[in-house]
Amino acid sequence: MELFLQDDTLITSKTDMRGKITYANEDFCYFGGFKEQKEFINKPHNLIRYESMPRVAFKLLWDTIGSGEEFFAFVCNRSMKGDTYWVFANVTPSYDTHGKIVGYYSVRRRASKAGVEALSTIYKKCLELESSQGMQAAQDYITEILKSHKQTWNELMISLQAQGEIGGYR
Repeated sequence: MELFLQDDTLITSKTDMRGKITYANEDFCYFGGFKEQKEFINKPHNLIRYESMPRVAFKLLWDTIGSGEEFFAFVCNRSMKGDTYWVFANVTPSYDTHGKIVGYYSVRRRASKAGVEALSTIYKKCLELESSQGMQAAQDYITEILKSHKQTWNELMISLQAQGEIGGYR
C-alpha cells in the first residue's frame, strides 16, 4: 500500500557521519511503521530504503553532503510494514563549534505528483543501467539529463517540487 504525506507533514531525522540514526520525530516513526525508538536508533538510515531507489541517487547524496553542501531529492521509502511513501527530502550537514561536519539533518515533506512521476521514470532507467552496465552508466545518464536542461541536481529537484515537471525529464 502507498502512504501519502499531508501538506503539514515534516519527517525529520538526524544521523551520525556513517548514516546511523541518532534522532527522529513522530512523523518518522509513523510513516516508517515504528512503535518505539529502539527499533531505529543507532541503525542505518537505509533501513527505510525502498528497492526501487537506485544506488546512484545515494551516491549523489553522499558526494554532495560529504562536501558540505545541502542535497535535495525525491525519495521513495518503505515502512517496516511494507508500505511505500514518496518524500521530497532536504539533507544538510550538521557542524560542531569548530566547523567540522559531525552528522546530517534531514527534513522530508510531501513530494509533488509531477516530481514523483518524473523521478520514477529517471530512477527506473537508472536501475536498469546499474543492473546492465553499472553505477557509472546511471551517473552518466543523470549527468546528461542535467546538461541538456542546464541545471544542477538541486535545481532540478527544487523546480520539480515547486512547479511540477518542466520540459519532460525523461
